[in-house]
Amino acid sequence: MREKTEAASEAPEYSKGLSAPDIKGWIMKAWQHFKTITAHRFRVMKYCLKAGLIWQGLTHDLSKYSWVEFSEGSRYWQGNRSPNAKAREEKGISYAWLHHKGRNRHHFEYWIDYDPKSEYFLAGHDMPRKYIAEMAIDRICACQTYKGSDYKQTNAYEYFLRSKDNLWFVHENTRNDLEMLLKMTAEHGEDYTIKYIRNVYLKKD
Repeated sequence: MREKTEAASEAPEYSKGLSAPDIKGWIMKAWQHFKTITAHRFRVMKYCLKAGLIWQGLTHDLSKYSWVEFSEGSRYWQGNRSPNAKAREEKGISYAWLHHKGRNRHHFEYWIDYDPKSEYFLAGHDMPRKYIAEMAIDRICACQTYKGSDYKQTNAYEYFLRSKDNLWFVHENTRNDLEMLLKMTAEHGEDYTIKYIRNVYLKKD
């Protein structure tokens, strides 16, 4: 009994604090969040299937429907950017992201491990190409989802460039390949990049 009480007292804040008047608003935002993540999933699925990444397309981001991710995503849903960003602004941490990055191999954060030879004792390991391809597709589709009618094929590449100088913890090969695929999309469009991924990029792995 004591163990259950202690576990409950340590529950993350996103699962607490909803008063009765908040419940209706949370349900409405939960529905909007569900539509957002599902629309994103289907966009990624479409491109992954075209690229030959069948299993990854079918299973992409399924953890977002788990309670730890879905509850926080619903509470901080805004529609024009990731709710994880809003959670960090308010709480300094996103429990949904901590859960998500440890279960989805298309995020380079999944591949970070301790490295005693590194100056920072952390290092990013080189990702298999199939996950780099899914990461690029994920970023393209995230921009499509959040930008809506304002989406441009340059968005994902521009977003990458804004954070490029801070990606010291990403393996050089992974960082270079991601930049190459996003730059290709910016210059030639999504269909061209997907064909390249299927016919050229994945053949080299």
